[in-house]
Order: sequence, then structure tokens, then C-alpha cells
Amino acid sequence: MSEPLLPTRVWDLPTRLFHWVLACCVIGSVISAKIGGNAMPWHFRLGYVVFTLLAFRLVWGLVGGHWSRFSSFIYSPATVLRYLRGQSRHDEHHDVGHSPLGAFSVFGLLGILALQVGTGLFADDEIANTGPLIKFVSGDTSLRLTSWHKTWGQWLIISLVTLHVLAIVFYLVRRRRNLVHPMIVGDKPLPPGVPPSTDRWTTRGVAAAVLTLCAVGVGWLVSLGG
Repeated sequence: MSEPLLPTRVWDLPTRLFHWVLACCVIGSVISAKIGGNAMPWHFRLGYVVFTLLAFRLVWGLVGGHWSRFSSFIYSPATVLRYLRGQSRHDEHHDVGHSPLGAFSVFGLLGILALQVGTGLFADDEIANTGPLIKFVSGDTSLRLTSWHKTWGQWLIISLVTLHVLAIVFYLVRRRRNLVHPMIVGDKPLPPGVPPSTDRWTTRGVAAAVLTLCAVGVGWLVSLGG
């Protein structure tokens, strides 16, 4: 007989909030950039929130719940190849947190978002909006960073988000696995023995403190532009 499945905490509350707030901010950033004009102040504000969230995720990837830690989804090339061949070991739990392919998607999206935020800090649209740190780079450098921010960076983010959504739909339709529901409620029905993520109020308090420090750091960095 198969083992009974038990509700197991996979995604702690800080990770879930990070995910959904980041998604909203990215969508808002793209829309505000397309609108331009009076929407640009919101584009900058959303960019600062994304910056704060990325800094938080970097720290939370080291101290957060088990399945939120980078150590749980940094895979060796041999493990990735074994996963692609359908030869994953039972104790690797590739279907619990981020699978090897999912990990590539996560790191890729976080990396591109970080690059987009970084270029935005030095950008100049040559109309009415400049990044807060533009005084620290030359005009030519600012124009090159702006070009990336408005073209390749923007379209890479849209492409990666689209692929992310299509992957969710694929898993739901073809493999009958709902990846969205666990990111809302935090739990997955899993066999006994799968390690859960810690998600106590003390853990959430630590997350709040980390987020606050990240926000203060981002605010300080932005203020350097005067």
C-alpha cells in the first residue's frame, strides 16, 4: 500500500509574500513604463520595492525555510542530467520545492530583475526622468545602461515571466500538478519523511526584520544621488 500523504509546509509565509508582491511589482513596473509620463514616478517606486525584495530574497535564501534556501535548489550538472532522464532518486525530492529546471527559471528571473534594477538606477530617458545614481556614471555609460533597460532588459523579463506562466499551465494540464495553490497556502500533500519548512511566528519576525533592514539599505543607497 502507498503511504498516506500529509499536509507539509513547503513555502513559508515570507517566501509566499515575496513571490506575490514581486509579481505585482513587476507587472506594475512594465505597465507604468509603457504608460510613461505621470506614471513614471510609480515606475521608480515599484523599482525600489523590487530592489528591496531582491535583497530580502538573497538573505532569505540563506536563512529562510528549508525549501526557500538556495541550498535546496542548487543542483550539480550530474543531478540535472539525471532529472532530465527521469532518473531522480527518491530522496532528492525534486517535485517538492524547485525542480532543477525550475531552479534555472528562478535564478534566471532573479538575475535579470537585479540587472534591470541596477541599470535603472543610472538610466536617463532624456526627457524628464533620471535614475537616482546617474551622477556616478558618465553620460555615455548612462545611455548604454538606459538602452539595455528599455530594450533587452524589458523584453527578457517579459519573456521569462511568460515562460514561467506557460510552465505552470503545462504542469497543471499535462501533469495534473497545481503549482499555484501551494504558493498561496504554503502546504503540499507529501509522503511522510519529507522535511518541512520552518514557518513559525518567530521565523516571520526574523523575515520582517530582514525586510526592514533591506528597505533601509535601499533607501540609503538611493539617497546617495542627492
